[in-house]
Amino acid sequence: MKLKTNRSAAKRFKITKKGKLKKRSANRGHLLGKKSRKRKRQLRKSGYVSDSDAKKIRRLLPYG
Repeated sequence: MKLKTNRSAAKRFKITKKGKLKKRSANRGHLLGKKSRKRKRQLRKSGYVSDSDAKKIRRLLPYG
């Protein structure tokens, strides 16, 4: 039986070649005027999901 991929998770996370989960930094959506230039610049970088959370997210991405 086929499993359904959770579409919201599929849009937010990418699986790297080594199998890590890549994510975009939070706090970059709106209300950017009060945040410092340095903070906004650092938030451009993507990061990796922690191992404890990655286990939950992998269940949402069965064919990732």
